Amino acid sequence: MFDPVHLRSFLAVEREGGFTAAAHRLGLRQSTVSQHIARLEKEVGRRLFVRDTHRVELTADGADMVAFAREILDRHDAARRHFSESPISGRLRFGVSEDLVLYELPTILAGFRRSHPRIDLQLTVGLSEDLQRSLDGNELDLVFGKRRPGSRRGELIFRERLVFLAAPDYVVDPGEPIPLVTYPQPALTRAIALDVLQRTGRGVRVACTTDSLNGLRAAALAGLGVVLHAEGLPPPGLVPARDPQRVLPDAGDIEFVLLSRRSVLSGPEAALRDAILTDAHRVRV
Repeated sequence: MFDPVHLRSFLAVEREGGFTAAAHRLGLRQSTVSQHIARLEKEVGRRLFVRDTHRVELTADGADMVAFAREILDRHDAARRHFSESPISGRLRFGVSEDLVLYELPTILAGFRRSHPRIDLQLTVGLSEDLQRSLDGNELDLVFGKRRPGSRRGELIFRERLVFLAAPDYVVDPGEPIPLVTYPQPALTRAIALDVLQRTGRGVRVACTTDSLNGLRAAALAGLGVVLHAEGLPPPGLVPARDPQRVLPDAGDIEFVLLSRRSVLSGPEAALRDAILTDAHRVRV
């Protein structure tokens, strides 16, 4: 049986075209890579490389060994994944607020699926309020969404400041009602935005209503108005609205929480909760 460590060094030398470059790629000393190749050649009983002071080339036996090495390592890795994977299995219906899928959450979920291949993860992306209704209606098992500060429902994951965002060239006109780009009712950020803007006494008008984050972003980039959004999860291209006369009020904070439909989590639910708690710092910019 060939040592997988030796095979990885062999393929690195073949791919990089030399021992020095292969050692750098693998994070090893050149002498260590040379030892691996020497041991592999001894096990095979054939020369695998022709070496001189200028170049390293595969022999005919070395070319044959490339295919065998790749196949052996593929099977080795598959066996390791099979015996190290989580035994947790079952269906998990997971709802996520659109705000949260902008950055690293998809990567976190991809890692979760690799670690728990026996869990059938079914993802729903939408507005927090719609997701909570689906949770209450037994259509989802776990929701990662928003709540107002002070609410006790759900497990707090992190808190974010709410800010008004707009296109980089947009400037708030202090003489006109503030145009708002927002989600439809009963979106939480819509209710907060209307409340704080109406209390300024300058007036507010809904310039665009859309049920998607892409719609919010497109309308704001088109200069239709401002968007109230979590500061650490800004839609690409949007920046804090330019407000020379400080017309826009402080909108406070918003909280991102995990909500479950039961007090004792199932195995799949607990595993996903742990994954999110471990990497929650990566969700925001």
